Amino acid sequence: MNDLSLFLPCAAGVEDFLAQEVHALTGRVGQDLLTLRGGVRVRAAWRDAMLLNLHSRLAQRVLVELAHAPYRNENDLYGIASGVAWEIWFTPKQTFKIETTAQHSPLQSLNFATLRIKDAIADRFRAKANGVRPSIETQWPDVRVFAHLTTDTCTLYIDTSGEPLFKRGWRQDKGDAPLKETLAAAMLAASGWWNPETGAVSDAPLYDPCCGSGTIAIEAAQIARGIPAGSLRRFGFEKLLPFQAHVWNAVKDQVAAPGPVDGVTVYGSDVSHRMVDFAERNAERAGVSDAVEFRGGDALQRMPPAGGGVIVLNPPYGERIEVGGVARTGAREQAATEDGGEFFSQLATHWKKNYAGWTAWVLTPDLKLPQKMRLKESRRVPMWNGPIECRLFKFDMVKGSARAKPAA
Repeated sequence: MNDLSLFLPCAAGVEDFLAQEVHALTGRVGQDLLTLRGGVRVRAAWRDAMLLNLHSRLAQRVLVELAHAPYRNENDLYGIASGVAWEIWFTPKQTFKIETTAQHSPLQSLNFATLRIKDAIADRFRAKANGVRPSIETQWPDVRVFAHLTTDTCTLYIDTSGEPLFKRGWRQDKGDAPLKETLAAAMLAASGWWNPETGAVSDAPLYDPCCGSGTIAIEAAQIARGIPAGSLRRFGFEKLLPFQAHVWNAVKDQVAAPGPVDGVTVYGSDVSHRMVDFAERNAERAGVSDAVEFRGGDALQRMPPAGGGVIVLNPPYGERIEVGGVARTGAREQAATEDGGEFFSQLATHWKKNYAGWTAWVLTPDLKLPQKMRLKESRRVPMWNGPIECRLFKFDMVKGSARAKPAA
């Protein structure tokens, strides 16, 4: 268990930031740490797998690679899965689930491919455990197995995370289409407010004027306080056979106590007082109620909470705009057209008038957002919000100017 190949999937566009974070947590470099499309591969020990689950803010899961081999048909998949020593990972008394993904696979049915892998696991257990085999459980399995198929290769993983890592354990109150915590952390990394390689946090105030249930602000406050991302949840590795409670306790004991709060520098506001209430309750569960301040108020009217700083927001768009556009702008129904354009132009006017010296980072799938805001972006970072391709635009606010200054 001291030489494992771990794969940490992440949202597209986040790979470089995740590689920096994994390097900081494990110390791996060179061929032991590879940045791939859609994730990071790292050679590490079982203890590192637990450490990454506890601390990673950018990874979706921590998977252990158990097999990687060529295939041509479903029978080949059966053979590959049969060769894995599943019995060293879990027992026939436990339940398991298989999730299969494919990229240009020639197979006609992923369901049949999944069935053959399941048969191989069950048959191996029958042979090793006197006819006893584990049962399938699709809702709350003890063990999750992932299979990824390309045009000619199959990779099998066992999951150490359980529930996806964006489920931190503190967000019990949420609104429509909430932002995943992992993407919120990626936005903070891309903005430079948080450096995932060094762990350093900017001393500039951070503000989300469309905070919803508080995801971005709470994630930022936890980072500033040094609270591990997974400190409030359980993990899949706790049900696997290699798990040893004393090793896990030692990993958790390495975590320093949360740093002291020297004044509030993280702020959030939302026009919906119901969402502000959600955000405050979430912040209390997350252990940062004293490090973040939430207020009610229209994004088009709220004045700066500090003299200067960084705005990071995920405004309503696409599927979210119909339910979110008017709500985000209070009673001003005229502020949000069907595509939200009028709201954004009014928001830009408000920023230019009142937020001189601030830097704004806006995540949106609309590549024409700078035109709608009549601002010139100084940077754009490709980033995916689930299946939606987005850009994280950076705007440098200059008072009295119709456009922000572009980057040199």
